[in-house]
Amino acid sequence: MIQRQLTRKLLQLAQQYPVITLTGPRQSGKSTLVQSAFPDLPYVLLEDPDIRTLAQTDPRGFLANYANGAIFDEVQRVPDLFAYLQGIVDRQTAQRPFILTGSQNFLLLESINQSLAGRTAVLRLLPLSYEEQSQNGLLPSTPDELLVQGSYPRLVTRHLAPADFYPSYIQTYLERDVRSLKNIADLSKFTRFLRLCAGRIGSALNLSSLANDCGVSVNTAKAWMSVLEASYVVYLLPPHYENFSKRLIKSPKLYFYDTGLVCSLLGLRRADLLESFYMRGNLFENLVVSEVLKHAYNQGQLANCYYWQDKTGREVDLLIETELGLLPIEIKAGMTLNKDYFDQLTYWNKLSGNPSANSYVVYGGNTLQSTSSGTFVPLSGLARLLTGNLHTGTGYA
Repeated sequence: MIQRQLTRKLLQLAQQYPVITLTGPRQSGKSTLVQSAFPDLPYVLLEDPDIRTLAQTDPRGFLANYANGAIFDEVQRVPDLFAYLQGIVDRQTAQRPFILTGSQNFLLLESINQSLAGRTAVLRLLPLSYEEQSQNGLLPSTPDELLVQGSYPRLVTRHLAPADFYPSYIQTYLERDVRSLKNIADLSKFTRFLRLCAGRIGSALNLSSLANDCGVSVNTAKAWMSVLEASYVVYLLPPHYENFSKRLIKSPKLYFYDTGLVCSLLGLRRADLLESFYMRGNLFENLVVSEVLKHAYNQGQLANCYYWQDKTGREVDLLIETELGLLPIEIKAGMTLNKDYFDQLTYWNKLSGNPSANSYVVYGGNTLQSTSSGTFVPLSGLARLLTGNLHTGTGYA
Protein backbone atom coordinates (compact mmCIF):
# COMPACT_ATOMS: atom_id res chain seq x y z
CA MET A 1 0.00 0.00 0.00
CA ILE A 2 1.51 3.32 -1.10
CA GLN A 3 0.98 6.15 1.35
CA ARG A 4 -0.46 8.93 -0.80
CA GLN A 5 0.57 12.50 0.01
CA LEU A 6 -3.04 13.65 -0.16
CA THR A 7 -4.04 11.44 2.79
CA ARG A 8 -3.21 14.02 5.47
CA LYS A 9 -5.31 16.73 3.83
CA LEU A 10 -8.13 14.28 3.18
CA LEU A 11 -8.34 13.24 6.84
CA GLN A 12 -8.06 16.84 8.02
CA LEU A 13 -10.93 18.08 5.86
CA ALA A 14 -13.10 15.09 6.83
CA GLN A 15 -13.10 16.51 10.35
CA GLN A 16 -14.36 19.85 9.07
CA TYR A 17 -16.83 19.05 6.26
CA PRO A 18 -19.79 16.65 6.17
CA VAL A 19 -18.95 15.74 2.55
CA ILE A 20 -15.58 15.25 0.86
CA THR A 21 -15.43 15.09 -2.93
CA LEU A 22 -12.39 13.43 -4.47
CA THR A 23 -11.97 13.71 -8.21
CA GLY A 24 -9.20 12.82 -10.63
CA PRO A 25 -8.45 10.67 -13.68
CA ARG A 26 -9.60 7.09 -13.94
CA GLN A 27 -7.23 4.67 -12.15
CA SER A 28 -5.35 7.41 -10.30
CA GLY A 29 -5.94 5.54 -7.02
CA LYS A 30 -9.05 7.32 -5.68
CA SER A 31 -10.89 4.19 -4.57
CA THR A 32 -7.84 2.71 -2.89
CA LEU A 33 -7.09 5.96 -1.09
CA VAL A 34 -10.55 6.55 0.37
CA GLN A 35 -11.04 2.94 1.41
CA SER A 36 -7.70 2.91 3.24
CA ALA A 37 -8.32 6.33 4.83
CA PHE A 38 -11.88 5.46 5.95
CA PRO A 39 -11.89 1.68 6.57
CA ASP A 40 -15.03 1.87 8.75
CA LEU A 41 -17.23 3.51 6.10
CA PRO A 42 -19.38 1.34 3.80
CA TYR A 43 -18.06 1.32 0.24
CA VAL A 44 -20.56 1.60 -2.61
CA LEU A 45 -19.51 1.41 -6.27
CA LEU A 46 -22.12 3.14 -8.42
CA GLU A 47 -20.70 1.71 -11.63
CA ASP A 48 -22.21 -1.61 -10.54
CA PRO A 49 -25.43 -1.83 -12.64
CA ASP A 50 -27.55 -3.33 -9.83
CA ILE A 51 -26.45 -0.74 -7.28
CA ARG A 52 -26.85 2.09 -9.76
CA THR A 53 -30.38 1.02 -10.70
CA LEU A 54 -31.42 0.90 -7.05
CA ALA A 55 -29.96 4.35 -6.43
CA GLN A 56 -31.71 5.77 -9.48
CA THR A 57 -35.15 4.26 -8.87
CA ASP A 58 -35.35 4.69 -5.09
CA PRO A 59 -32.77 7.26 -3.95
CA ARG A 60 -34.41 7.83 -0.55
CA GLY A 61 -34.52 4.14 0.23
CA PHE A 62 -31.02 3.67 -1.08
CA LEU A 63 -29.55 6.45 1.09
CA ALA A 64 -31.44 5.19 4.14
CA ASN A 65 -28.97 2.30 4.19
CA TYR A 66 -26.09 4.74 4.56
CA ALA A 67 -27.52 7.43 6.82
CA ASN A 68 -24.38 7.46 8.97
CA GLY A 69 -21.85 8.10 6.23
CA ALA A 70 -20.47 6.11 3.31
CA ILE A 71 -18.09 6.13 0.36
CA PHE A 72 -19.91 6.57 -2.95
CA ASP A 73 -17.52 5.74 -5.80
CA GLU A 74 -18.13 7.15 -9.32
CA VAL A 75 -21.05 9.10 -7.87
CA GLN A 76 -21.52 11.19 -11.01
CA ARG A 77 -23.23 8.13 -12.53
CA VAL A 78 -26.29 8.94 -10.35
CA PRO A 79 -26.48 12.76 -10.24
CA ASP A 80 -29.91 12.75 -8.56
CA LEU A 81 -28.28 11.47 -5.37
CA PHE A 82 -26.73 14.87 -4.70
CA ALA A 83 -30.06 16.59 -4.02
CA TYR A 84 -31.16 13.84 -1.61
CA LEU A 85 -27.76 13.83 0.06
CA GLN A 86 -28.15 17.55 0.65
CA GLY A 87 -31.16 16.87 2.87
CA ILE A 88 -29.26 14.37 5.02
CA VAL A 89 -26.33 16.77 5.39
CA ASP A 90 -28.55 19.72 6.27
CA ARG A 91 -30.36 17.69 8.95
CA GLN A 92 -26.93 16.84 10.40
CA THR A 93 -27.97 13.29 11.22
CA ALA A 94 -24.79 11.59 9.99
CA GLN A 95 -21.98 11.19 12.51
CA ARG A 96 -19.42 10.27 9.87
CA PRO A 97 -18.62 11.96 6.56
CA PHE A 98 -19.84 11.10 3.11
CA ILE A 99 -16.96 10.56 0.68
CA LEU A 100 -17.78 11.08 -2.99
CA THR A 101 -15.39 10.10 -5.77
CA GLY A 102 -15.57 10.49 -9.52
CA SER A 103 -13.41 10.56 -12.63
CA GLN A 104 -15.46 13.09 -14.56
CA ASN A 105 -14.73 16.53 -13.19
CA PHE A 106 -17.34 18.49 -15.12
CA LEU A 107 -20.33 16.28 -14.26
CA LEU A 108 -19.23 15.94 -10.67
CA LEU A 109 -18.64 19.62 -9.98
CA GLU A 110 -21.79 20.65 -11.85
CA SER A 111 -23.86 18.45 -9.53
CA ILE A 112 -21.98 19.75 -6.47
CA ASN A 113 -22.59 23.38 -7.44
CA GLN A 114 -26.31 22.67 -7.75
CA SER A 115 -26.80 20.78 -4.49
CA LEU A 116 -23.75 20.66 -2.21
CA ALA A 117 -22.12 24.06 -2.61
CA GLY A 118 -20.58 25.09 0.72
CA ARG A 119 -21.13 21.62 2.17
CA THR A 120 -18.21 19.78 0.61
CA ALA A 121 -14.47 20.12 0.26
CA VAL A 122 -13.14 19.25 -3.20
CA LEU A 123 -9.81 17.47 -3.60
CA ARG A 124 -8.02 16.21 -6.70
CA LEU A 125 -5.90 13.06 -6.92
CA LEU A 126 -3.56 12.61 -9.87
CA PRO A 127 -1.37 9.55 -10.57
CA LEU A 128 1.68 8.96 -8.38
CA SER A 129 4.01 11.90 -7.91
CA TYR A 130 7.79 11.63 -8.30
CA GLU A 131 8.12 11.85 -4.50
CA GLU A 132 5.56 9.09 -3.90
CA GLN A 133 7.39 6.77 -6.28
CA SER A 134 10.77 7.69 -4.82
CA GLN A 135 9.70 7.16 -1.20
CA ASN A 136 8.35 3.70 -2.06
CA GLY A 137 11.32 2.56 -4.14
CA LEU A 138 9.30 2.58 -7.35
CA LEU A 139 11.24 5.07 -9.49
CA PRO A 140 12.70 3.83 -12.76
CA SER A 141 16.46 4.15 -13.11
CA THR A 142 16.38 7.05 -15.62
CA PRO A 143 14.12 10.02 -16.40
CA ASP A 144 13.46 8.63 -19.90
CA GLU A 145 12.12 5.41 -18.39
CA LEU A 146 9.88 7.50 -16.15
CA LEU A 147 8.58 9.43 -19.18
CA VAL A 148 7.59 6.24 -21.00
CA GLN A 149 6.29 4.44 -17.92
CA GLY A 150 4.05 7.20 -16.60
CA SER A 151 2.70 7.20 -13.07
CA TYR A 152 -0.58 5.31 -12.81
CA PRO A 153 -0.52 3.32 -9.53
CA ARG A 154 -1.66 -0.01 -10.96
CA LEU A 155 0.94 0.13 -13.72
CA VAL A 156 3.75 1.12 -11.35
CA THR A 157 3.02 -1.17 -8.39
CA ARG A 158 2.31 -4.24 -10.51
CA HIS A 159 5.25 -3.54 -12.82
CA LEU A 160 3.05 -3.73 -15.90
CA ALA A 161 4.45 -3.02 -19.33
CA PRO A 162 3.27 0.39 -20.60
CA ALA A 163 2.72 -1.19 -24.02
CA ASP A 164 0.11 -3.46 -22.39
CA PHE A 165 -1.41 -1.00 -19.93
CA TYR A 166 -2.05 2.14 -21.97
CA PRO A 167 -3.94 0.71 -24.99
CA SER A 168 -6.41 -0.90 -22.58
CA TYR A 169 -6.60 2.31 -20.55
CA ILE A 170 -7.36 4.36 -23.66
CA GLN A 171 -10.03 1.91 -24.80
CA THR A 172 -11.71 1.94 -21.39
CA TYR A 173 -11.57 5.73 -21.34
CA LEU A 174 -13.18 5.97 -24.78
CA GLU A 175 -15.93 3.48 -24.01
CA ARG A 176 -16.85 4.79 -20.55
CA ASP A 177 -15.90 8.39 -19.95
CA VAL A 178 -16.04 9.88 -23.43
CA ARG A 179 -19.44 8.50 -24.33
CA SER A 180 -20.94 9.49 -20.99
CA LEU A 181 -19.57 13.03 -21.21
CA LYS A 182 -20.35 13.67 -24.86
CA ASN A 183 -22.43 11.88 -27.46
CA ILE A 184 -19.59 11.18 -29.90
CA ALA A 185 -20.73 8.94 -32.73
CA ASP A 186 -17.34 8.60 -34.44
CA LEU A 187 -14.89 7.45 -31.78
CA SER A 188 -12.21 6.86 -34.43
CA LYS A 189 -12.07 10.60 -35.17
CA PHE A 190 -11.98 11.39 -31.46
CA THR A 191 -9.08 8.94 -31.07
CA ARG A 192 -7.27 10.71 -33.90
CA PHE A 193 -7.94 14.02 -32.15
CA LEU A 194 -6.44 12.58 -28.95
CA ARG A 195 -3.30 11.50 -30.81
CA LEU A 196 -2.98 14.89 -32.47
CA CYS A 197 -3.14 16.52 -29.04
CA ALA A 198 -0.34 14.23 -27.85
CA GLY A 199 1.80 15.52 -30.71
CA ARG A 200 1.28 19.12 -29.59
CA ILE A 201 2.25 19.01 -25.91
CA GLY A 202 4.20 22.04 -24.75
CA SER A 203 2.77 24.18 -27.55
CA ALA A 204 0.24 26.99 -27.50
CA LEU A 205 -3.20 25.59 -28.22
CA ASN A 206 -4.42 26.20 -31.78
CA LEU A 207 -7.92 24.77 -32.09
CA SER A 208 -8.23 25.76 -35.77
CA SER A 209 -5.12 23.75 -36.65
CA LEU A 210 -6.29 20.77 -34.57
CA ALA A 211 -9.73 20.85 -36.17
CA ASN A 212 -8.29 21.09 -39.67
CA ASP A 213 -5.85 18.20 -39.15
CA CYS A 214 -8.61 16.04 -37.67
CA GLY A 215 -11.24 16.94 -40.28
CA VAL A 216 -13.79 18.38 -37.83
CA SER A 217 -15.22 21.84 -37.17
CA VAL A 218 -13.57 24.24 -34.72
CA ASN A 219 -16.67 24.02 -32.48
CA THR A 220 -16.33 20.23 -32.41
CA ALA A 221 -12.63 20.51 -31.57
CA LYS A 222 -13.48 22.92 -28.76
CA ALA A 223 -16.12 20.54 -27.38
CA TRP A 224 -13.74 17.59 -27.57
CA MET A 225 -11.01 19.55 -25.79
CA SER A 226 -13.50 20.20 -22.99
CA VAL A 227 -14.10 16.45 -22.75
CA LEU A 228 -10.37 15.80 -22.41
CA GLU A 229 -10.10 18.47 -19.72
CA ALA A 230 -13.14 17.23 -17.80
CA SER A 231 -11.82 13.67 -17.66
CA TYR A 232 -8.32 14.70 -16.53
CA VAL A 233 -6.51 13.72 -19.72
CA VAL A 234 -5.22 17.14 -20.77
CA TYR A 235 -4.35 20.28 -18.84
CA LEU A 236 -4.33 23.76 -20.34
CA LEU A 237 -1.67 25.97 -18.75
CA PRO A 238 -2.88 29.59 -18.93
CA PRO A 239 -0.63 32.46 -20.01
CA HIS A 240 0.44 35.13 -17.54
CA TYR A 241 -1.04 38.51 -18.43
CA GLU A 242 1.21 40.82 -16.38
CA ASN A 243 1.93 43.76 -18.66
CA PHE A 244 5.69 43.29 -18.95
CA SER A 245 5.14 43.46 -22.71
CA LYS A 246 2.07 44.45 -24.70
CA ARG A 247 2.69 41.79 -27.35
CA LEU A 248 1.96 38.62 -25.39
CA ILE A 249 0.80 35.18 -26.47
CA LYS A 250 -2.68 34.68 -24.99
CA SER A 251 -3.46 31.06 -25.85
CA PRO A 252 -3.00 28.36 -23.19
CA LYS A 253 -0.34 25.69 -23.57
CA LEU A 254 -1.41 22.07 -23.98
CA TYR A 255 -0.14 19.34 -21.66
CA PHE A 256 -1.25 15.86 -20.58
CA TYR A 257 -1.52 14.83 -16.95
CA ASP A 258 0.59 11.72 -17.65
CA THR A 259 3.56 11.37 -19.98
CA GLY A 260 3.18 7.60 -20.26
CA LEU A 261 -0.17 8.14 -21.94
CA VAL A 262 1.44 10.64 -24.34
CA CYS A 263 4.22 8.19 -25.23
CA SER A 264 1.69 5.45 -25.89
CA LEU A 265 -0.35 7.71 -28.17
CA LEU A 266 2.85 8.66 -30.04
CA GLY A 267 3.88 5.01 -30.44
CA LEU A 268 6.88 5.26 -28.08
CA ARG A 269 7.10 1.93 -26.28
CA ARG A 270 10.72 1.94 -25.07
CA ALA A 271 12.84 4.48 -23.24
CA ASP A 272 15.81 4.07 -25.61
CA LEU A 273 13.66 5.49 -28.43
CA LEU A 274 13.52 8.83 -26.59
CA GLU A 275 17.23 9.56 -26.89
CA SER A 276 16.89 10.93 -30.43
CA PHE A 277 13.15 11.64 -30.40
CA TYR A 278 12.37 15.18 -31.52
CA MET A 279 9.79 15.69 -28.75
CA ARG A 280 11.96 14.55 -25.85
CA GLY A 281 12.21 18.12 -24.53
CA ASN A 282 8.44 18.56 -24.73
CA LEU A 283 7.90 15.32 -22.83
CA PHE A 284 10.30 16.32 -20.07
CA GLU A 285 8.61 19.73 -19.87
CA ASN A 286 5.23 17.97 -19.60
CA LEU A 287 6.57 15.78 -16.80
CA VAL A 288 7.71 18.80 -14.78
CA VAL A 289 4.40 20.63 -15.30
CA SER A 290 2.43 17.57 -14.18
CA GLU A 291 4.64 17.25 -11.08
CA VAL A 292 3.90 20.88 -10.18
CA LEU A 293 0.17 20.14 -10.50
CA LYS A 294 0.48 17.03 -8.32
CA HIS A 295 2.36 18.96 -5.65
CA ALA A 296 -0.38 21.60 -5.43
CA TYR A 297 -3.28 19.14 -5.53
CA ASN A 298 -1.67 16.94 -2.86
CA GLN A 299 -1.72 19.95 -0.53
CA GLY A 300 -5.40 20.48 -1.27
CA GLN A 301 -4.61 23.62 -3.28
CA LEU A 302 -5.28 24.82 -6.80
CA ALA A 303 -2.28 25.04 -9.08
CA ASN A 304 -1.76 28.76 -9.60
CA CYS A 305 0.79 28.38 -12.38
CA TYR A 306 1.19 30.02 -15.76
CA TYR A 307 3.62 30.45 -18.61
CA TRP A 308 4.86 33.70 -20.16
CA GLN A 309 5.65 34.24 -23.81
CA ASP A 310 5.81 37.27 -26.06
CA LYS A 311 5.41 37.34 -29.83
CA THR A 312 9.17 37.52 -30.41
CA GLY A 313 9.56 34.03 -28.94
CA ARG A 314 10.86 35.02 -25.52
CA GLU A 315 9.26 32.82 -22.86
CA VAL A 316 9.38 31.39 -19.36
CA ASP A 317 8.04 27.85 -19.09
CA LEU A 318 6.45 28.20 -15.64
CA LEU A 319 5.48 31.07 -13.38
CA ILE A 320 4.07 29.83 -10.06
CA GLU A 321 2.22 32.17 -7.71
CA THR A 322 3.53 31.88 -4.15
CA GLU A 323 3.11 33.90 -0.98
CA LEU A 324 6.41 35.62 -1.77
CA GLY A 325 5.53 36.43 -5.38
CA LEU A 326 6.13 34.67 -8.68
CA LEU A 327 8.47 31.68 -8.84
CA PRO A 328 9.95 31.47 -12.38
CA ILE A 329 11.09 28.09 -13.71
CA GLU A 330 12.68 27.19 -17.03
CA ILE A 331 12.55 23.50 -18.01
CA LYS A 332 15.33 21.76 -19.95
CA ALA A 333 15.67 18.04 -20.68
CA GLY A 334 19.46 18.26 -21.09
CA MET A 335 21.61 16.60 -18.45
CA THR A 336 24.55 19.05 -18.65
CA LEU A 337 24.88 22.26 -16.64
CA ASN A 338 24.59 24.92 -19.34
CA LYS A 339 24.41 28.60 -18.32
CA ASP A 340 22.62 29.39 -21.59
CA TYR A 341 19.58 27.71 -20.04
CA PHE A 342 19.12 30.90 -17.99
CA ASP A 343 18.91 33.24 -21.01
CA GLN A 344 15.11 33.41 -21.07
CA LEU A 345 14.91 33.88 -17.31
CA THR A 346 17.49 36.67 -17.44
CA TYR A 347 15.43 38.49 -20.07
CA TRP A 348 12.24 38.09 -18.01
CA ASN A 349 14.04 39.21 -14.86
CA LYS A 350 14.94 42.52 -16.52
CA LEU A 351 11.28 43.10 -17.40
CA SER A 352 9.83 42.04 -14.08
CA GLY A 353 12.51 43.07 -11.60
CA ASN A 354 12.84 39.50 -10.36
CA PRO A 355 16.26 38.81 -8.75
CA SER A 356 18.49 36.18 -10.33
CA ALA A 357 18.62 34.39 -6.97
CA ASN A 358 14.93 33.60 -7.50
CA SER A 359 15.49 32.00 -10.93
CA TYR A 360 15.49 28.24 -11.46
CA VAL A 361 16.16 25.77 -14.25
CA VAL A 362 14.70 22.30 -13.68
CA TYR A 363 16.76 20.03 -15.89
CA GLY A 364 17.47 16.38 -16.67
CA GLY A 365 20.73 16.14 -14.76
CA ASN A 366 21.48 15.11 -11.18
CA THR A 367 23.25 18.06 -9.56
CA LEU A 368 21.76 20.92 -7.59
CA GLN A 369 23.99 23.87 -8.47
CA SER A 370 23.79 27.60 -7.76
CA THR A 371 25.17 30.13 -10.26
CA SER A 372 25.18 33.91 -10.60
CA SER A 373 22.22 33.59 -13.00
CA GLY A 374 20.12 31.26 -10.87
CA THR A 375 19.98 27.67 -9.64
CA PHE A 376 20.01 24.38 -11.53
CA VAL A 377 17.51 21.98 -9.93
CA PRO A 378 17.31 18.25 -10.79
CA LEU A 379 13.93 16.60 -11.00
CA SER A 380 14.62 15.03 -7.60
CA GLY A 381 14.80 18.52 -6.07
CA LEU A 382 11.61 19.92 -7.59
CA ALA A 383 9.41 19.13 -4.57
CA ARG A 384 11.90 20.84 -2.24
CA LEU A 385 11.92 23.88 -4.52
CA LEU A 386 8.12 24.06 -4.43
CA THR A 387 8.03 23.82 -0.63
CA GLY A 388 10.82 26.38 -0.15
CA ASN A 389 13.19 23.76 1.30
CA LEU A 390 15.73 23.61 -1.49
CA HIS A 391 19.24 22.67 -0.35
CA THR A 392 22.38 21.33 -1.94
CA GLY A 393 22.29 17.67 -2.89
CA THR A 394 22.82 15.24 -5.74
CA GLY A 395 21.24 12.15 -7.17
CA TYR A 396 18.33 11.37 -9.44
CA ALA A 397 16.44 9.44 -6.77
